[in-house]
Amino acid sequence: MATLVERLKGAGQLGLGAPLLLIALLAMMILPLPPLALDLLFTFNIALSMVVVMVAVYTLRPIDFAAFPSVLLLATLLRLALNVASTRVILLNGADGTDAAGQVISAFGDFVLGGNFAVGLVVFTILVIINFVVVTKGAGRISEVSARFTLDAMPGKQMAIDADLNAGLISQEDARTRREEVAQEADFYGSMDGASKFVRGDAIAGILILFINIIGGIVIGSTQHGMSIGDAANVFILLTIGDGLVAQIPSLLLSTATAIIVTRTSKAQDMGQQVFNQLFANPKALFVAAGVIGILGLIPGMPNLVFLGLSAMMVSGGYLLSRKAAEVTMPEALERMPPEQLPAPEERELSWDDVPPVDLVALEVGYRLIPLVDRSQNGQLMGRIKGIRRKLSQELGFLIQPVHIRDNLELGPNQYRIALLGVTQAEAEVFPDRELAINPGQVFGSVPGTPTKDPTFNLDALWIDPKERENAQGAGYTVVDCATVIATHLSQVFRESAHRLIGHEEVQHLLDQLARRSPKLVENLKGVSLSIILKVLQNLLAEQVAIRDLRTIAETLAEQSAKSQDPGALTAAVRVALARSIVQDLVGPDGELPLIAFDPSLEQLLHKSLRGSQGDTVGIEPGLAERVQRSVAEAAQRQESEGAPAVLVVAPEIRSWIAGWLRGAVRGLSVLAFTEIPDNRRIRVVATVGQNEAAPARA
Repeated sequence: MATLVERLKGAGQLGLGAPLLLIALLAMMILPLPPLALDLLFTFNIALSMVVVMVAVYTLRPIDFAAFPSVLLLATLLRLALNVASTRVILLNGADGTDAAGQVISAFGDFVLGGNFAVGLVVFTILVIINFVVVTKGAGRISEVSARFTLDAMPGKQMAIDADLNAGLISQEDARTRREEVAQEADFYGSMDGASKFVRGDAIAGILILFINIIGGIVIGSTQHGMSIGDAANVFILLTIGDGLVAQIPSLLLSTATAIIVTRTSKAQDMGQQVFNQLFANPKALFVAAGVIGILGLIPGMPNLVFLGLSAMMVSGGYLLSRKAAEVTMPEALERMPPEQLPAPEERELSWDDVPPVDLVALEVGYRLIPLVDRSQNGQLMGRIKGIRRKLSQELGFLIQPVHIRDNLELGPNQYRIALLGVTQAEAEVFPDRELAINPGQVFGSVPGTPTKDPTFNLDALWIDPKERENAQGAGYTVVDCATVIATHLSQVFRESAHRLIGHEEVQHLLDQLARRSPKLVENLKGVSLSIILKVLQNLLAEQVAIRDLRTIAETLAEQSAKSQDPGALTAAVRVALARSIVQDLVGPDGELPLIAFDPSLEQLLHKSLRGSQGDTVGIEPGLAERVQRSVAEAAQRQESEGAPAVLVVAPEIRSWIAGWLRGAVRGLSVLAFTEIPDNRRIRVVATVGQNEAAPARA
């Protein structure tokens, strides 16, 4: 048997399975088959039907058995071909006795029916009624309705997938998979609608074949073989009924499999488990049914022992189910108990499990903001945070870790707090029943609302009623809901603190991925410790430089590590290697690079101070430092108002210190060294910062 299965599998892999099966079906219809071959084929037909029923029962979802319509068609053709072959044998050799058509048909005619063709006709009629009127008709109707509703719902499902993809809830791969599942589901139910017609036609064909065989057998037996009409009827009707039962039982099994498939839900769950969980979910149903059966068992004349025994079994089953449900709900009941009624916990020794780790990223919300993060209340914030993590991971070049969200009763009802490694980074207040109208710089007209500040960029804003949304947008405001406010604030914290979100584990994952693509390159990095690589990547991220191009970073570190192991020097070398990428992120692929420059005398002063100082500290007069910071901030603000990036260019020796010195004072400023400007870029100095003020550059 195993060898036969392997050969059939090999033929299927060569694309010969379907042609060979069709040729075999045609041969069965045209060529006469010996009784032994009929026995084997009838037994195979019954076994195939049983296998199909079991697969339908244990399939978790209907589309997991997508080949069922094709299997149903082939099984129906096989059964009809067997009917034709058995009819030929019965009509040709039926006069020789009931064994002439094979032992399977003879067994169903003699043993199952007791040799009484009247009983056979009744049994066959009942089976046909069950199959044709009940199972086949119901399964066909369900298939038709399922196909119609599935096709009608297909555009809505596609739109829902597109909406989840645009919102960042799923990836491109997830969207592609879900679209394929929707298309497969539509194809499957459409095919099942047509396949159910095969089952219905097969049942009708079985009835017609029965009457044709009976009439033909009586005529052939009485006219060609000299049998009396009674003897001919007895022999040929028994053989015909046996043949009909042998064919009708697999037909009933396949009709049942069709009904099971089309009545299954789309939820991936075992059928037996699904039926048991839903049928016996409430023990009260068993208790009531047991009471009714018990009352019937007390009536005189009824089979008291059977009724009372079944009632006792149902009561026992209900009791066991109720105890199991009580065990499941006991922890929930303990949680609802007052503290003074809770059982005393067991005394145990402290362990390291009692020391909770600090969350890398945490978002704490007040109790009125809980619906924003609760999916059961249609909260959208969880999905938006996931989309932000995916987008920033792709932009920055490393995986942003999940955000731990929890409620905090110490906060105000509408407050939220963002913390990194237990340290608060931002805190603000939002109103779930209102929307935030942000003033982008120029608005027309007034809108009623409560004045406030945008928590992310500190812009002027108003908390307005959602009904005023269109009026505010018409006046030039940018209107967002409170979930978007929190998500945007969290995204900004991620960007500004990206260097604190990457650690040794993340760097090791990056190196492992690089090793799969460039193993030799990673081998050359063995001279650089993981801590130094981490420090270099942190330095880059602290100045908003993405680390997507890890190959260039690794090549530079491998080349420069022989000269220096200083993270600052290695970072400067990596920045020069990434110059084109850095500038492109600032002004785009073809844009002109506007620059803010220091007055030469100021730059010389800063250079001398740094060269004569200890470490990275620069000893300059505080008043001068304040004026320089203010002048750079004014120049950067002018650039921002014109929609251009604020870029300060300095000498390579002082770039690192200037960037750190101005990072907190001038928001959004990028500091480049002269060596980090690509040769193919056009530059334009838009402002010169001297010792006293920022002077616009003269043409």
